[in-house]
Amino acid sequence: MKTCVSSSGKMLATRITVAETVAARVRGLLGRKELPAGEGLLIRPCMSIHTFFMKFPIDAVFLDGDNRIVALHRALPPNRMTRIYPKARSVLELPAGTLDENIQHGELIEFS
Repeated sequence: MKTCVSSSGKMLATRITVAETVAARVRGLLGRKELPAGEGLLIRPCMSIHTFFMKFPIDAVFLDGDNRIVALHRALPPNRMTRIYPKARSVLELPAGTLDENIQHGELIEFS
């Protein structure tokens, strides 16, 4: 488990699960009823996501190889799909409402 903080100092999650295997990436958050506050899922590699068959909205942060934000989706509802972000190497899925207006494109996300 990891924690992550934005370069502006906002704690985004205190418990990050990493999905790197094919099975873990395909499963993602499917089958869960919620993503509790403070938790997140880091999927890598990943350039696009969908929320088909999910029961709750999520915030999604697409990151490049240096963990800089290349795209943000706030409160992405169920049954949606993002476009492909060719520069993205991973996506951090967080509970909807985690990303406030201070989190911006180009910001660095630090994992520990």
